Amino acid sequence: MYLKSIEVQGFKSFAHKIKFDFHNGITGIVGPNGSGKSNVADAVRWVLGEQRVKQLRGGSMQDVIFSGTENRKPLSYASVAITLDNSDHQLPIDYEEVTVARRLYRSGESEYLINGSMCRLKDVNELFYDTGIGKEGYSIIGQGQIDRILSGKPEERRELFDEAAGIVKFKRRKNLSVKKLEEEQQNLLRVNDILAELEKQITPLEKQAETAREYLRKKEELKTYDINMFLLETARIREQIQGIEGKLAATRQELAEAGGAYADMKQEYEAVEEQVDGIEAAIEKAKSQLNETTMLKQQLENQIALLREQIHSAHMNDEHYDQRAKTIETELLDREGQLAGRQKEQEEIKGELEKKQTLENQAREELITVQTRIATLSASIDKNKSDIMELLNNRASTKAKIQKYDTMLEQIQVRREQLSRRAAEAEEEAASQEKQQNGYLEELERISGEIRALADHSREYEEKIEAIQKDLAGRTEKFRIGQTAYHREQSRLESLKNITERYDGYGNSIRKVMDHKGQEPGLLGVVADLIKVEKDYEIAVETALGGNIQNIVTSDEETAKRMIRFLKQNRFGRATFLPLTSMKARGGIQRPEALKEKGVIGVADTLVKSDPAYRELVGYLLGRTLVVDNIDTGTAIARKYQQSLRIVTLEGELINPGGSMTGGAFKNSSNLLSRRREIEEFEKTVRQLKKEMDEFEAESDRLRQVRAGYYEKVEEIKEQLQKAYVVQNTAKMNADQAGTRVKASRDLVEDIQKEAQDLDRQITDIVDNQESINVELDTSQELEVQLTAKIEEEQAVLDQEHELETEKQKVAEEMHLVCAGLEQKYDFVLENVTRIQDEMEKFQEELKELEENKGGTSREIQEKEEKIQDLRQTIENSGELFQEIQAEIEKYKNQREELTRKHRSFLQKREELSGHMAELDKEVFRLENQKESYEEASQKQFDYMWEEYELTYNRALELRDGNLTDLAKMKRRIQELKNEIRGLGNVNVNAIEDYKNLYDRYDFLKKQHDDLVEAEATLVQIIEELDAAMRKQFQEQFARISQEFDQVFKELFGGGKGTLELMEDEDILEAGIRIIAQPPGKKLQNMMQLSGGEKALTAIALLFAIQNLKPSPFCLLDEIEAALDDNNVVRFARYLHKLTKNTQFIVITHRRGTMTAADRLYGITMQEKGVSTLVSVSLLEGELDK
Repeated sequence: MYLKSIEVQGFKSFAHKIKFDFHNGITGIVGPNGSGKSNVADAVRWVLGEQRVKQLRGGSMQDVIFSGTENRKPLSYASVAITLDNSDHQLPIDYEEVTVARRLYRSGESEYLINGSMCRLKDVNELFYDTGIGKEGYSIIGQGQIDRILSGKPEERRELFDEAAGIVKFKRRKNLSVKKLEEEQQNLLRVNDILAELEKQITPLEKQAETAREYLRKKEELKTYDINMFLLETARIREQIQGIEGKLAATRQELAEAGGAYADMKQEYEAVEEQVDGIEAAIEKAKSQLNETTMLKQQLENQIALLREQIHSAHMNDEHYDQRAKTIETELLDREGQLAGRQKEQEEIKGELEKKQTLENQAREELITVQTRIATLSASIDKNKSDIMELLNNRASTKAKIQKYDTMLEQIQVRREQLSRRAAEAEEEAASQEKQQNGYLEELERISGEIRALADHSREYEEKIEAIQKDLAGRTEKFRIGQTAYHREQSRLESLKNITERYDGYGNSIRKVMDHKGQEPGLLGVVADLIKVEKDYEIAVETALGGNIQNIVTSDEETAKRMIRFLKQNRFGRATFLPLTSMKARGGIQRPEALKEKGVIGVADTLVKSDPAYRELVGYLLGRTLVVDNIDTGTAIARKYQQSLRIVTLEGELINPGGSMTGGAFKNSSNLLSRRREIEEFEKTVRQLKKEMDEFEAESDRLRQVRAGYYEKVEEIKEQLQKAYVVQNTAKMNADQAGTRVKASRDLVEDIQKEAQDLDRQITDIVDNQESINVELDTSQELEVQLTAKIEEEQAVLDQEHELETEKQKVAEEMHLVCAGLEQKYDFVLENVTRIQDEMEKFQEELKELEENKGGTSREIQEKEEKIQDLRQTIENSGELFQEIQAEIEKYKNQREELTRKHRSFLQKREELSGHMAELDKEVFRLENQKESYEEASQKQFDYMWEEYELTYNRALELRDGNLTDLAKMKRRIQELKNEIRGLGNVNVNAIEDYKNLYDRYDFLKKQHDDLVEAEATLVQIIEELDAAMRKQFQEQFARISQEFDQVFKELFGGGKGTLELMEDEDILEAGIRIIAQPPGKKLQNMMQLSGGEKALTAIALLFAIQNLKPSPFCLLDEIEAALDDNNVVRFARYLHKLTKNTQFIVITHRRGTMTAADRLYGITMQEKGVSTLVSVSLLEGELDK
């Protein structure tokens, strides 16, 4: 077995599809640094399943996909394929040639293929077990692995030796076994936990189940008593209600008669009431007149008394007026003296206040003037200080600029000299490169013509492939749709079969019985399983069968009896059985002439197909049912034959003998009879879909073969193109590089000239700036002196103004206090003047009133005496009218007394009648309440029966027990049962089913537990056997590797000694490995004490020793000899040739000695930046000789 080729596309820097072909011997891969040589080793490592991004020198797995350049877009996927010759069948696969491929898409999807077939990473790993090939093997060795062998810890070298010793597959099997053992132990632990929990639950649940059974038994007995008690109580209550209804009718009639008499009496009473109201109104009117007369007399007498009092008061007031006038005059003289004094004082205070306010205003104006001058001086001083600070800052910045310009002048002079020299060199280089470029362009034009011709041929084939691809895509889509339909129909078929086998849609008891069909040969099936009906008649026949469709058919009565006992024992419910030995047809329909009626399809049993053994059964079930086309036909035939026929329609309506009709919508479209037909239809559909899929696949295979032929043609053209591209890329690369160098030289000269001009401008600017800066410094210093002198002068004036401000502030405050005191005193005097003036006005008004009242008193007394005489005459005249009104009132009172006696008689009679009506009304109310209470009691009984047992009265009548008639005994027994049920406590009725399920689960888990214990023991034995086999094999192989290492070490070093040791006190299967080397002429020492070259050669010796003992089919070495000197490189190459007898080598190298030893060389370069390409071997050899 050897590596035939590596094909890379879109992997890292390989943007194009590139194929490396290999032969036995040594193949060298060479090229400049950064050209992508090591990407070849990464590609092989990646295709063999490497998942560690660091090993692939990337940050993420997406980094392996070509990421694009300035001129190229990124690719959408990376693909690597390696092809191995397997003619010796070293790989466990029946192919002479094996291709392993891996693809990664930017979407994150990844796939592995072996010979074009999708596979798993695990399959790739298992394919290369114990061959030395693989991401962990020793067939791909890079500098990083050399470093790990040399510098790593002893235990880190273990993987290499395990692969060499051939125990990797055993370790993997052991790890799988250990993992499986852990899983089994975890499963066992979980099962133990579940079993322990179930054991805790099962005993209490068993007791609960027994209690539940007792509860259900007592509940059933209580139901029987409750039903019969309900029926007896309902009958008793109905009798009582009938008696109450008779009494209620009589009482209501008597109440109606009393109501009529009361209405007549009410009319008479209302007439008397009207007369009484008229008399009462007349009496009230007369009384009103009498009161008015009395009130007039009283008012006149009061006026006389008032006039007499006023005459007496007038005589008393004349003396009082004289005395009060004298007092008022004295008070007025006193107030005039006080007013004159206060007004004089007021004038004096007002004059003094005006003088003081004038002085205060003058002082405040002087203070404001001083404060204004102070603010102006302060602002001027602050501005001058700010200007001085700005001058100082600018001066410091200016001095820094002067120093900077001096430094820049020196640097610019030096730079100008350098640019002059570089410009001359660049001119010479540009002329030389221009000459080379012309030669490369001629070669490029020739090869480009060949490539265009090949590309045209390739495009023709690709167009054909594209046409086939489109056809295949269409067929693939149809195939996918067909496959989806196939799987969907297949799934529906399986679901329908499962539903049929599980008897879904049947009662629980039916399913329980049919579960024993395998154990009971006498169980033939349910009715629906044994007959077959055309689709058009399914609904009609299922309606005709009704509940009989779920009846169970048995071969004889004994089987039916056994199944009934089974249902009773397990309390699974009830079922109906049809023993064939008992089933006889009923002789057909009663009126055969009905079959000739229009719309009649036939007797139901003639529309059913079944085994001859079941014909009697079919006749028994369907022989007396007539099938018609619709309900109108059915009702017409039923009326014609006096409702004596049982008729069903195609839509499922049922007309029973006697005339009752059943119909309406079905809850769902599925029925039990249609299942078998649907299964047959699904099977037919599935077969048709399978046939279509096979035809699609055959045609697609043919198109793929045609496409494969086109692909071969395209691949041939691509190989020719690849070779042409290598030449083209080489020529293009050389031309581009020459052009780039010419352009770079021209650009450099231009840049140098531009830079020189910029430098000249900078020198001129610097000189100009230095002159202006010096002038600026002198001006700044002069301005600073002027501002400082001005600040000192203004500060002296400001101090004087502050002193003056203090004095003015003190004077203004003193004036303000004096003015405030005078204003307060003036206000007090003004208030006293106003008060005295008000008092004088009041005294003068009072004196004026006294003088007016004194003169008119005598005349007023005479007028009042005359008025008294007039009032006395009016009182004497009203006496006669008063007597007339009293006589009229007495007459009205007598009339009212007579009507009152009559009114009392009516009231007594009405009261008696009203009392009688109230008694009757109470009786009606009592009887109605009594009736309602009986009806409520009856309704409660009905509600109780429905809520507790879901029974109606009619259904309860069907369950009546004629032996239960003693109400007292029944009540006692019901109470006893309720007490017994209450004594059971909280009952879990579901415990019966829960206990059965729990026990089944416990039994299942117990068996699973036993299986897990057995599996655990088996796995422990397997692990022990693997450990023993690995220890034995590793000991033998490690001794051989150690011996071979010493021999190879001596050959590569020309003497010395190499030793391998296992770490002590560790398990041999996990122990680290220590490498000890003794180059010729040196002491035995650890690896870390060797030089870099000695370390590398020691590691190479170890790898060669392993290759000698267990050669890998191929070995890829990535610059592992980089640290060796030339002599050791020659030894390395010589020994490499020695190993080619059993191993094919691909060597990535920079060393001439290794290149010389190679049988074939591949060159990798980057003609286009970021894109690795293959270049011609002859060109590389020519470059190596220079």
